[in-house]
Amino acid sequence: MHKGFILLNCDLGAEEYIVDELNRMSIISNAYLTFGAYDVIAEIETENQEGFEKAVATIRKLTRVVSTMTLNVIDMKK
Repeated sequence: MHKGFILLNCDLGAEEYIVDELNRMSIISNAYLTFGAYDVIAEIETENQEGFEKAVATIRKLTRVVSTMTLNVIDMKK
């Protein structure tokens, strides 16, 4: 299992729309509205790195997403 987070900035007023869209995706474990440098944070879980990269690409293409920052979780147990 591969896990990571994507932090999103979106158009003003689109935050709830983006969270709703993210929550419809099976690869999104959780999506939250946030205050601060980013508007939304989403937790992604996929089977492998390739699936993770595809998920990030899909999220980046969502309407009203302005910018993203991706954080890959490092599995220290291996």
